[in-house]
Amino acid sequence: MSIGRLTIVIPTYNRKDVLRKTLEAYCSQSAREEILEVLVVDDGSTDGTESVVTQNAEGSPIPIRYLRQDNRGQASARNHGIREARGEMVLFGDDDVIPSSNLVSEHTAWHRKYPEPCVGVLGQVAWSPEVRPTPFMKWLALTGPLFDYHSLSRGMQVDSAHFYSNNVSLKVEFLRKNGTFDEDFRAYGYEDFELGYRLTQKGLRLLYNPDAVGYHYKYMSFADIRRRAELVDAAERVLRTKEAGVYFAEMAARQSQRASRSPARKLVKGWLTLALVPLKPLLDTQFPLPWIVYRALYRYYCLSKAKPAEATIRDSEEG
Repeated sequence: MSIGRLTIVIPTYNRKDVLRKTLEAYCSQSAREEILEVLVVDDGSTDGTESVVTQNAEGSPIPIRYLRQDNRGQASARNHGIREARGEMVLFGDDDVIPSSNLVSEHTAWHRKYPEPCVGVLGQVAWSPEVRPTPFMKWLALTGPLFDYHSLSRGMQVDSAHFYSNNVSLKVEFLRKNGTFDEDFRAYGYEDFELGYRLTQKGLRLLYNPDAVGYHYKYMSFADIRRRAELVDAAERVLRTKEAGVYFAEMAARQSQRASRSPARKLVKGWLTLALVPLKPLLDTQFPLPWIVYRALYRYYCLSKAKPAEATIRDSEEG
């Protein structure tokens, strides 16, 4: 198939200041000519987001369209963008993921290299240096509960558990034909994994390009991560009603069996975790700790209150 130009879809909700930075970065892309349009889908913001988009659209070298809907969640907002997209490809970004200058050129170059309708491209998301990420935040983005880029390599075909919708591009025709986001997911989490699973069943090949970098402009304290874990609990209950939920649960069960330990070893592990609790204040500092410490404290504070059945899927996502 011939590869045309790109529609960028950015859902947003009450983040006008960082959205301004993100739009400016898309307007400064090295391959601006590859962008047909940027669609900003406002999911019911109350902070004056429309005025920010209007200001950025005036005199912009690329068309920026503002689409508004009632607050229905990111899945619904992204679907709104898919319906409105005029490009042959769609790139999903987030309002707080600021693209590097060559992000668009990296996505489109790979689509031209792999023009098959079923091929998508996953980019990388790293913390913006401006937010001064802590070592704990870096763990979150490399091999923690946020992302798992540490296990990926260039050109690798990744599974649906790596379908990160804040930096991924697909052919619009394939997407519209084979499935869009499930709008039962209204809260944060899992709507992208669930779609990735369904698209994979239809033949999606998602390839990882680490040079298509977006910078996450957000500081996350340990308290923020605990609040995120509560939101993920709600989304996981929705996931478990889907076919994808059964798949992820079975995969987690197999991983759990391979990593099974004797009761005595589990007891020792529990005591060792308690011994690490005094290190918790260091998570919000620049003092580095071994990744195993971050993993243990995250499990203790963010997963220990979840029901065992609900925690299983998230355990597997952390490797």
